[in-house]
Amino acid sequence: MNKPTISTIIVIICLLIIGLYAMGEVNYFSTKVAVENSNPIDTPKILIPSIGVDEQINTESLNLGVLSDPGENVPTQDPVILYGHRTLQGSPFLRLNELGNGDTFLLEWPGIGELKYSVVSTQIVPATYQLNAEGANTVYLITCDPIGSTENRMIVQGTLIEQGPINTLAMQSNPQASNALIITVIFLVIGLIFSFLYPKDNRIYILACVLIIFAILLFCCIHPIPSEQIYDKIMFLNGGAWNGG
Repeated sequence: MNKPTISTIIVIICLLIIGLYAMGEVNYFSTKVAVENSNPIDTPKILIPSIGVDEQINTESLNLGVLSDPGENVPTQDPVILYGHRTLQGSPFLRLNELGNGDTFLLEWPGIGELKYSVVSTQIVPATYQLNAEGANTVYLITCDPIGSTENRMIVQGTLIEQGPINTLAMQSNPQASNALIITVIFLVIGLIFSFLYPKDNRIYILACVLIIFAILLFCCIHPIPSEQIYDKIMFLNGGAWNGG
């Protein structure tokens, strides 16, 4: 068997880096689904169909999806503040910038009902900005801006325009349940195609790397670890710690 060439070693390093990011997302979705499945059906949800958001709202961590902080705030009684990542960790608020004044979104909130909100403003503020949240019928959606940076915050404000009975089907749906497995399979398929297109004399090294990473991803689907631990390691290679965004 031929020794790996320098170009093959570089390719393997690239595959390992891609595998680390894939591992981060696989662990994110696997952990998130496990937590959500252990929660009762009375966990609130946010739905923004126009930008593909269908997420449970948690009060534990931003690394589990959409975070309500402070968690004890209840719509129609208090202003609600919801945070979501725009980069990695499932990126629930990736497309938040696409919402404009007059666009609507829903909160399914057990004990309160289905709440429909209309966007009334969007602003970009420094990360140090202190939000003065007020209004029992107001929701603030907050994420980082620009994409991939934590320099600023995007704040989308919505006001309640309609209240009705809770949508049981919407509460029970979990469109992200298979995302971890989907990422794992996509990595394997693309990796196998790339391996068989690679020069024969070094193909075995690429194939072995792809299969090892696939096995790790598959293991993470079943036994996930906190995804932020992986992202902290990745950012450490660049001389810093990962802090979301």
